[in-house]
Amino acid sequence: MISGIGVYAAIHPNPSEVSVSKLWHGPYTVQGDPHVNDKSRTSFNCQITSVFKHPKKKDLYIALGDRWLPDLAKEEGEDFYSGAAYARVHKKFQEIFDPEIEFVFTEEDAKAMRINSSLSDYVWFPIRFDGERAYIEWRDEWTLEEFE
Repeated sequence: MISGIGVYAAIHPNPSEVSVSKLWHGPYTVQGDPHVNDKSRTSFNCQITSVFKHPKKKDLYIALGDRWLPDLAKEEGEDFYSGAAYARVHKKFQEIFDPEIEFVFTEEDAKAMRINSSLSDYVWFPIRFDGERAYIEWRDEWTLEEFE
C-alpha cells in the first residue's frame, strides 16, 4: 500500500509495459504489454517485481510477480476476465490523480483498500523471446527441465 494523498491506496494489478534499448540511458522503444491473451489487463493478476536470468539455463529469463490479491478473479468473476474490473480501477486512478477531476472517496473505495497482505503469493513466469520482443504467457505449471 502507498500513502501520501491523505488516504491509503491499494495497488491493484495492472497491465505491464516492456520497453527496450541498446543503451542503459536510452532512447527506449515501447513494446507494450508482454502478457499474451491477458484480457483481464492485470498482468495475470500480479505485478512483475523482478526478472532474473537463470544461471544454468541458456537464455531462460524468469519474471517474478507479486500477487497481493490472490482471490481477485474469484471475487470479481466475469468482470475480472473481461477486463471490466480493471477498467473501473483505471477510471478511479484517473479520478485520484487528475487535478481537473474532483475525487470523492466512497465507502466502496474504503472497502476495496482493505487488503490482507498475509494472503499474498508469488508467481513465476518464464519469458519467451521472439527476436527482441518479450512475451509472458500463462502456464498452469512449468519446469526448468523444459528449457536448455
